[in-house]
Amino acid sequence: MARSQGDIDRLAQEITDQGGRTLALSCEVSVCDGVSTAFAAAHEAFGSLDVLVNNAGVIDPIARLSESDPSAWQDVVNINLMGVYHGLRAVLPQMEAQGSGTIINISSGAATGALEGWSHYCATKAAVLSLTKCVDKEYRDAGIRVVGLRPGTVATELQVQIKASGINPVSQLDPSVHNPADWVA
Repeated sequence: MARSQGDIDRLAQEITDQGGRTLALSCEVSVCDGVSTAFAAAHEAFGSLDVLVNNAGVIDPIARLSESDPSAWQDVVNINLMGVYHGLRAVLPQMEAQGSGTIINISSGAATGALEGWSHYCATKAAVLSLTKCVDKEYRDAGIRVVGLRPGTVATELQVQIKASGINPVSQLDPSVHNPADWVA
């Protein structure tokens, strides 16, 4: 799943070309019904839901709290936190029925380390960290592993936005120090 059908179609084709089975769906993780519909389609296509990687996340607009736009702040909450919640809600009943599953929630070092201009990002990633711990506690006895991954800085569009902001030490990092996205995957 991805926001853009074109991007996810290209990735699905790469996987198919390597012999894998795919289902490419566009979805906004901030919309609960869309996430539920997408996972129902995946279950229908493959017969099980074995792994969920909650990876959607945004950081823009980077701003100090007093200069932040409440609507944009809410958008970050809806994607970074509610998107994880929607994914969890969509897969947990099926994984529980199967007696197995693995959920990987992508968090961040920002979950435990405050950074100037990132109040929305730090708050949502801290919430994801706590949510991960809660869901693990609630479902580990049902055979579901719920883990968080904090991959460090990753060379994605997010780093371009951070660099352009110039607002904290992370924006001063040389692009060569970021982990490649395929390494994290």
